[in-house]
Amino acid sequence: MIIETFDSKQTYELGYKLGCEAKAGDIYCLDGELGVGKTVFTQGFAKGRSEGEAQKQREIAKNLKALNSPTFTIVQEYTQGRIPLYHFDVYRISDVSEMDEIGYEEYFYSDGVCLVEWGKLIDELFPDNTTYISISKDLSKGF
Repeated sequence: MIIETFDSKQTYELGYKLGCEAKAGDIYCLDGELGVGKTVFTQGFAKGRSEGEAQKQREIAKNLKALNSPTFTIVQEYTQGRIPLYHFDVYRISDVSEMDEIGYEEYFYSDGVCLVEWGKLIDELFPDNTTYISISKDLSKGF
């Protein structure tokens, strides 16, 4: 399936929609070059998966504004909201065995949802139910 977005707002909204539909045990492999909108998508996704707890919305909104790519820590845990989000950025993984060191299986087979940026670098670790999302820019369309 191909879904086109034409600006960062639409990319955020697509992430939000998928986040609203996410359920415990889901794994999303997110790929795309630097600067194509992976973090914007992830911010929308995080907001969507957190919906449903009105009393925490202010706290969640503050935390989502701070959501960044976890490049130097490999995984960030966001446990507030409807279901936990485990946000991986494996850009700096030089060997798949490094994922064993951080205990990736505990996250992949948990009560939360995993979103993995640069996931193709560890493709062999993903279970069959993984959803693959590729984000790219089409300069011929002006963006």
